[in-house]
Amino acid sequence: MTRRSDRPVVLVKWYDFTKWILGHVDNFPKNQRFVFGQRLADGVLGILELIVDATYSDKKSKILLEVNRRLEVVRWLLRLAFDRRLLAGKQYAYSGEQITECGRMIGGWYKQAAAKEGAIDEASQGAI
Repeated sequence: MTRRSDRPVVLVKWYDFTKWILGHVDNFPKNQRFVFGQRLADGVLGILELIVDATYSDKKSKILLEVNRRLEVVRWLLRLAFDRRLLAGKQYAYSGEQITECGRMIGGWYKQAAAKEGAIDEASQGAI
């Protein structure tokens, strides 16, 4: 069993962000919750699942590239939520800060994992 101190910091941070965003999705108007809110909830939960997968995988770099792509999708969904007035300005700012911070952590983790795996090339360096 993995001790709490063995867990990547980004996993704990993303878990906390996931709890926060799911609480806000629950407060979306009913007509938005079941269409738009579901996509947002699925997005953050999918990222959480991928981060857990990367934690225990020997081939982390490919998984982390997918995390990075999904972070970008969630970033755009949050922007859309803000534009549709489903999130307040401070909520949108907080979510942007959290995604940016987690994205930086994922990027650093990717570079470290890719170097270990010998998977870094010029094309993938531009992706993170």
